[in-house]
Amino acid sequence: MKDVAQHAGVSTATVSRVLNGHAAPTPETRERVLAAIEELGYRPNALARSLRTTSTQTLGLVISDLLNPFFAEIARAVEDEARSHGYCVVIGNADESAEQEATYVRTLLDRRVDGLLLCPATDDPSLVREVSAGGVPLVLLDRTVRGATCPVVRADGSEALTALARRLVGAGHSRIGVIAGPPNTSTGRERTDVLTGALGGVARVVHGDFRQESGSQAAAKLIDDGVTALVVMDNLMGLGALGEIRARGLQIPHDIALAVFDDQPWFPLLDPPITVIAQPTVEMGRAAARSLLALINGQQPDDVRLTAKLVLRGSCGEAEL
Repeated sequence: MKDVAQHAGVSTATVSRVLNGHAAPTPETRERVLAAIEELGYRPNALARSLRTTSTQTLGLVISDLLNPFFAEIARAVEDEARSHGYCVVIGNADESAEQEATYVRTLLDRRVDGLLLCPATDDPSLVREVSAGGVPLVLLDRTVRGATCPVVRADGSEALTALARRLVGAGHSRIGVIAGPPNTSTGRERTDVLTGALGGVARVVHGDFRQESGSQAAAKLIDDGVTALVVMDNLMGLGALGEIRARGLQIPHDIALAVFDDQPWFPLLDPPITVIAQPTVEMGRAAARSLLALINGQQPDDVRLTAKLVLRGSCGEAEL
């Protein structure tokens, strides 16, 4: 700032007023300061400023898998909402790894983010406790952990899963394969419990890891086990299951029915279109950002539980029911 002030022939206080959007003594002075900033390539030191203002105007977001379109859409929604409030978002990709998640969380805290949005990789509460103990505002997104006391923003798919189970059983399926997520995640466990409870004894469960390859491997086991329908609890595992079905030359829904938790823009374009349980992804991301900003501003927001919806398409043979 001193260099800019000297170059423009003004005081550092005048430079500060220009940088912070306050009126300079005259429009000519303001233009002279801006020209000096441009000529010198000056950029304010955000970290130094944060030490004075105790705010970086930055939010941290650690998501489970950046390759998963569900989390990519959530990240975009968080970023859009944060930007409308004057905040930037720094994103870390945990890659479904608790160790990588912890590394990103601690790095973001070291960078003095004003608050943190976290989609936990596991049910282990230790990292959440660490963040909370440091006094950093924290909101959990999509998943929760044992004993969490911070706000949680997620979608409830219970009604949609129950309706899907009734639909499949009503269509005559007596051996239904469930490709479940990891049991050490809240979403992996809860979705499986709801669906298997609704299906009763006709469910055959194989766990995956929310990755495409695990979906393919699980589908192979279940098809070999003689299931006539597959319900996949994640879109990437759903793609893996679809690939395995195609590789075997099976016809959907005549040879095997298919439904996937999470919608994607290309699912309606497939032949047949894929039946899904669609989460309100954009609303989740925006609601999570708003909850975090409320915490930063000293408020105590409630948990947000949105509703996922069953979208019936041709992959479960709905037209024949």
